[in-house]
Amino acid sequence: MKRIYIGNLEFAATADQLRSLFAPHGIVETVTLVTDRDTGQGRGFAFVEMTNDAAAENAIIALDGTPFGGRKIIVNEARPRPERDSRHDSFKLREHRRHRI
Repeated sequence: MKRIYIGNLEFAATADQLRSLFAPHGIVETVTLVTDRDTGQGRGFAFVEMTNDAAAENAIIALDGTPFGGRKIIVNEARPRPERDSRHDSFKLREHRRHRI
C-alpha cells in the first residue's frame, strides 16, 4: 500500500472528488482530507492510500501538475511523519494562546 500526498487543493475539495480523480488509476483504499481543527475548513492538502504500489506510481506521474478545481495540484509520494518528542506535551506548546485577548 502506498500513501500519496496531494497539495494545492481548493479548500472546498471533497473526498468523493479525490476518489473519483484517482479511481481510473487503481483501487483507492482511503482518502483523508486535512482540515483546520478550529474551523473545520480544508487546509488545501490531502492523502490518498492506494492498494497497488505500481498503480499509485502511475497515478502520481499522471496527476502531478494537472488542473483540479481551478488549481494545478501537486501529487507525490507522502513522506513518513516525523517522530514527535514525547517529552513535550502539546498543551504546553500552545500555552501562549491562552493569554491572548
